[in-house]
Amino acid sequence: MRRTFSRLMQEKLEKDVDSVLLLGDIGVFSFRNAFDLHPERVFNVGILEQSMIGLAAGLAKSGLNPFVHTIAPFLVERPLEQLKIDFGYQKLKGNFISVGASFDYSALGCTHHCPADVSTLLGIPGFEIYVPGTEDEFVTQFNHASGNNSASYFRLSEESNTKSFHHKIGMSLVRAGQRCTVLSVGPTLDMVEQACHEYDVEILYVNSIYPFDKEFLIEHCKSGKMVVVEPFYSGTMNFLITEALSGRNISLTNFGIPRAFVNEYGSVQDLKKHIGFTSENLQKLILRICSED
Repeated sequence: MRRTFSRLMQEKLEKDVDSVLLLGDIGVFSFRNAFDLHPERVFNVGILEQSMIGLAAGLAKSGLNPFVHTIAPFLVERPLEQLKIDFGYQKLKGNFISVGASFDYSALGCTHHCPADVSTLLGIPGFEIYVPGTEDEFVTQFNHASGNNSASYFRLSEESNTKSFHHKIGMSLVRAGQRCTVLSVGPTLDMVEQACHEYDVEILYVNSIYPFDKEFLIEHCKSGKMVVVEPFYSGTMNFLITEALSGRNISLTNFGIPRAFVNEYGSVQDLKKHIGFTSENLQKLILRICSED
């Protein structure tokens, strides 16, 4: 997804003279050609994330279209006040493209982990949040949102699904079922399908957290049981789901990243195994829920 962003961004710089790219000392080599071709619109701000967001807000106020790129914890958590006040409160347009997802920088420790990014940004009214599960989905989302008048966050991951739902931003039906509904978020679909292949469950897929596809969700989950599989902190999407299904009797179960610091080191899969975020554990959960009356 990161290489795809580099290509899309360089195309954007060519076509849209109002676009400006700000880098937080990340991805500089990937944009080496853009630095040469558009030196007046491509800047490496350095490890100055709060200043970078403030600069992006000033560019937006002047009528330009800023794109900001760095690792998720440095893009969301470190400059949170600037995102909140400069972009959220002032309702400025801007595009924030992260890499790292929850544990993609697994070997660098919790300073580079960011399972809290989506729940953090959901606290800023009006922020659009996209969690693509494939490169094609990201292309669709980027082309759709990068020219609008909102602040948009794109959560890029090293992981990718086998199936792509690039034809739609929002929710899609992967398969029908009766016993319960499993909502797969972003790059969790392969894990969900592997865990659910033996069970009569409905699988929904979502790649846009906000705007949230309430209407599609209302049409489904007829069993009254839902399991939400999230690649970020468990329970992040609960208020969106309960708001959409207000008045209905719903049993909601979360399967996501535990809300605790991960002090282990290793690969992404090592960390997921350590915290129990595996298809085997999800399968056990689905079996238990499907066995309940």
